[in-house]
Amino acid sequence: MLTVALSQVSRHARRYIAVGLAVMLGVGFLAATLMVGATTTATLQNSIGAEYSKADLVVTSADGSLPPAVADAVRSVTGVDVVHTEQQGYFVLRAGTATNMANLSALAPPVLEGLVLQEGNLPESDGQVVIDAASAEQLGVEVGDTVQGAALREGTLEENLAASGTGLTVTGFSEPSAHPFLSGAIALHAVPSQVDELVPEGATTQLQLTLTDSAEAAQVGPAVGQVLADAGADASVLTAAEQTTEDVAALSGGQDQLTIVLLAFAVVAVIVTALVIANTFSVLVAQRTRELALLRCIGAGRGQIRRSVLLEAAVVGTVSSALGVLLAAGVMWVLVSLARTVPGSEFATLAVPASAVVGGMVVGILMTIAAALVPARAATAVAPLAALRPAEHAGVTTRRGRIRLGIGVLAVVAGSALLAVGAAQANLLLALPGGALSYLGFLLCAGLFVPALVTGVGRLASPLGVPGKLAAVNAVRNPARTTATATALLVGVTLVSMMMAGAQTSRTAFDDALAQNYPVDLAVQLEGGEHPDAVSTLQALEGVDAVVEPMPVGRTTEEAGGQTVYSLSAADAEAVLRSETAYPQDGEVVMPDGTAVTELEVAGSSTTRILPVKEAESRTIVPLITPATAKQLGQLEATDTGGVLWLKLDDSLGTGEIMQLRTSVVDALGVSEYLVSGAALERATFNQIIDVLLLVVTALLAVAVLIALIGVANTLSLSVLERTRESALLRALGLTRGQLRGMLAVEAVLIAGVAALIGIVLGMLYGWLGAQSALGLVAVVTPSFPWLQLAGVLVVATAAGLAASVLPARRAARLSPVQGLAVEG
Repeated sequence: MLTVALSQVSRHARRYIAVGLAVMLGVGFLAATLMVGATTTATLQNSIGAEYSKADLVVTSADGSLPPAVADAVRSVTGVDVVHTEQQGYFVLRAGTATNMANLSALAPPVLEGLVLQEGNLPESDGQVVIDAASAEQLGVEVGDTVQGAALREGTLEENLAASGTGLTVTGFSEPSAHPFLSGAIALHAVPSQVDELVPEGATTQLQLTLTDSAEAAQVGPAVGQVLADAGADASVLTAAEQTTEDVAALSGGQDQLTIVLLAFAVVAVIVTALVIANTFSVLVAQRTRELALLRCIGAGRGQIRRSVLLEAAVVGTVSSALGVLLAAGVMWVLVSLARTVPGSEFATLAVPASAVVGGMVVGILMTIAAALVPARAATAVAPLAALRPAEHAGVTTRRGRIRLGIGVLAVVAGSALLAVGAAQANLLLALPGGALSYLGFLLCAGLFVPALVTGVGRLASPLGVPGKLAAVNAVRNPARTTATATALLVGVTLVSMMMAGAQTSRTAFDDALAQNYPVDLAVQLEGGEHPDAVSTLQALEGVDAVVEPMPVGRTTEEAGGQTVYSLSAADAEAVLRSETAYPQDGEVVMPDGTAVTELEVAGSSTTRILPVKEAESRTIVPLITPATAKQLGQLEATDTGGVLWLKLDDSLGTGEIMQLRTSVVDALGVSEYLVSGAALERATFNQIIDVLLLVVTALLAVAVLIALIGVANTLSLSVLERTRESALLRALGLTRGQLRGMLAVEAVLIAGVAALIGIVLGMLYGWLGAQSALGLVAVVTPSFPWLQLAGVLVVATAAGLAASVLPARRAARLSPVQGLAVEG
């Protein structure tokens, strides 16, 4: 039987191509996921290890801060040559008009300094700094420029600069730090005395030691540890390699979480692959009914037949899994090579762990064999004289089918109940298993509704004539096969649609919550006096939709905080406010959330009135009344109080564009940055996070969808082989090549379209309920669906199904009627 199995694979290799591709993609995804984790760890080891590359020993404390005096004690230890006290902290930096918090670190002695310069020289005295090249470009700083620095104390950044600002000359640009903690931060280096001045409360984070030529780390380390213990310091002494390993372990928690998330998507791809494999082998067994019966007639036992089918699966699984691991390694090599070209990522290192190779091979082979178990069992059910009788499929009318349907219905009911309770109570721990259980139930019941839906939708193909009618009939000719093919695609589309619906619903819920708490995109606090051109100046900026200036019309009493009360027309409020609760009715005053009073005395220039309080849901809104109410109070002079401007921004602006616009506002009005506030940046940041996550998730799930589409193409290919004589007969009766291709194309579109439609509906439901479960306690979750994106999923899935029919249709149409009728049925 070994010879029979190997000859089947070699002689009919074309039949196994789709299975091989599916296994290769599934295993490749799994292996790549494990390689991502190992590559991340290796990259961290290289980047963090560079920090300790010149040190023999590293001293760190449990709380991240060492007493400064311990450095002198460590220097006294025999065998210690040089001790560098690593000092760093944040200070206030102004470069041009931009004021930021920046990280400042002390330069090490030459024997330990690992800073790499791109341009210029290292600082030699106070008043000099080196800045990383990326930050210098962002801030528009050149070598030789002077920037302002100040210690970070109480008060605003501008107040700190005004109180203790000092000039610092930029002497050079350094390579951006590869350390994860400093990634993206503005990083500067200066001599230790300058760091003491600008970061007076900065932490001594570690000591780096070099040893004399004759000293050994194994002997000096314990001696340093004893000195530290005597000084009362809770610190550890490790070699550079040991410290690197410990730092990587501390930082790899996020990487481990990433690996777990990616593994979840890999499991989805593996499940879809298993469905494709099982469907393919079921068809192959059905096609070989006569051959298997003949083998039984000449003495082959049931066990031998079963082992033969499983051996075929093992051969296909082994070859495809090996190719999948090689594919993963190749893709990772390309990605790491590209990453190394990005500034600051030169430490990117490819790592191919044994778990990726062995795990990928084992999972691939076992998955293929396991998926082929049911078809192999079906093969043994072929009696020697049952050559013309096809194997029974587990339709819903068979005993096996009824059992599966019963289990499915129970799973749907129980899972839906759990999901509903989880959504109602905003309990994700209940909703998650409930959703998974109910979805598993839907898949088990798919044989009940998928063929029926395909038949119903197939009626729409009747206007296409004979090819359309034949396609509708052929699509459900084998309900079990149609269900299995559609189910594989259904899994991927459901998950993609669920993420889209969940992301859109979450985005809407967050936007609503943000609008209630921060109804103004940007607010600019003006200094006292007239500002006649401020509104027109800001209105001219690109990205600004509307600008209004609430007028100061009164003040609350001193007991109520002496706050300025502003007036705003309903039209202006509609133009800039994102929340209706932030605007009052005539005769009342809007106050921030948390106001403890129900009435408030407001004094204007001509009179004082007691007004009922309407409490907004925002803590940032200023006291606000309508123009009609303000008229009764009399308006204050503009010089009496500082004004405020409210801006509404274009919703399409990204975080970078909003930050640039904020800078433009500061420059245009000549105000300090801390006087410009608002929630536009938070809204854009959240939307950007959602967009990136959705893009990544969709890309990951695309692997599963691609595997499912391979299954569609494979089903059609095997169906074409199965119906060779039938197709030839249709050709002989007058069906043209084009009509035959059209029939197969419509058949593929029906299966893919129905699967996509069911997946989208289920995905919308699960996405909404998932968002409700996750966010119900912190926001009002209203279902919101990205109809255009969901329509795109339907179109893409249907078009992909159409594309999957091209090769099978060409193969069917290429065969002449005479050749087809000559094929043995």
